[in-house]
Amino acid sequence: MKTVLISGASIASPTLAYWLSEYGFAPTVVERAPALRGGGYKIDIRGAALDVVERMGLLPRIEALSTDMKVAHFVDADGKRVASMDAALFGGRENTDVEIMRGDLGSLLHEATADRVEYVFDDSITSLTETEDGVLVTFERGPSRVFDLVVGADGLHSNVRRLAFGEEGRFTRDLGHHISIFTVPNHLNLDRVEMGRAEPGASALMYATARAADARAMFLFASDGLTAARHDIEGQKKVVAERFADHGWEVPRLLGAMADAPDFYFDSLSQVHMDTWSKGRVVLVGDAAYCASPASGQGTSLSLVGAYVLAGELAAASGDHAAGFAAYERELRPFVAANQALAESNLKGMVMKSAFQMRFQMFMLRLLPHLPGSAGMAERVTAKIHEAATSISLKSY
Repeated sequence: MKTVLISGASIASPTLAYWLSEYGFAPTVVERAPALRGGGYKIDIRGAALDVVERMGLLPRIEALSTDMKVAHFVDADGKRVASMDAALFGGRENTDVEIMRGDLGSLLHEATADRVEYVFDDSITSLTETEDGVLVTFERGPSRVFDLVVGADGLHSNVRRLAFGEEGRFTRDLGHHISIFTVPNHLNLDRVEMGRAEPGASALMYATARAADARAMFLFASDGLTAARHDIEGQKKVVAERFADHGWEVPRLLGAMADAPDFYFDSLSQVHMDTWSKGRVVLVGDAAYCASPASGQGTSLSLVGAYVLAGELAAASGDHAAGFAAYERELRPFVAANQALAESNLKGMVMKSAFQMRFQMFMLRLLPHLPGSAGMAERVTAKIHEAATSISLKSY
């Protein structure tokens, strides 16, 4: 039985661990955090990714935890509603697509694997050394161990990628925008409603999902040279506060809640592009290998599908990891390319560059329901996303 160490415990990792255990591998998951990470923002599961969770038997439970968002409203600086649209259309979703909170999906995946996978929390990999017997792995806290294979499923800032392939900057491409998300009190008493306020170069949103007592605030903005060190939380909060200081609407109150937010998140919108996702007995999956950025709306789906394909191709290769890794790349790369391409086009509608563009978009949103053939226009909005989400046919391994 081949042993596989997987770094990270978010979405790709437990999905990969599930399928590896199905095929007779012995997976171990190591996670830097002391416990499973909860919270997070709402994410979409589309196309081929729906097939993955259905084959895991999780689709009914995922659908039961849907955010059930109803509508998105756009307001001006005084909070006056200037346009509205259906929440599914706003998120680029078709009828079968499911939107769920990231923490809820992570919990379901962990629950599906907890009785068959070894989880090691509050630890991290410090070195990887290939030997005749496998990969010698040293940890920050635990004793060294040897594994047949090591997988980096540890996100955009992957530790495994750095150790095996080199520094992050060689593989990341900054899309020129930053994003910040955190929990806030639902002082507007929103119920499955999203509200947003846009200015040139920046958008502020607030939403509350089904079953949630609180809300989430999201700030998306063109970087314009603004930076903060990755681990400098106070510096990051200062960047957000300065960028949105004059934004109007409910933004001052949201920024006030930022100081005590238990789950403050801040990062650049970046993608990962690599010539190869494997090196020796080490391989990458999900954001670590091919992050598409939140602007694509497909990061979760890429993680689910990538994990399924990697496990399946390793099983099909009957123990030949080099052949399995190569097949994984051949099978997945066109799917990755199609979904990464969504990010920059989506960004144009998420953060508008000029006041004219912003006014024109609001005008079209108000006009859309009254136009002949408006349903067809709406379908065209989601068609590009759907095409990318279904651009792979999953094998039965």
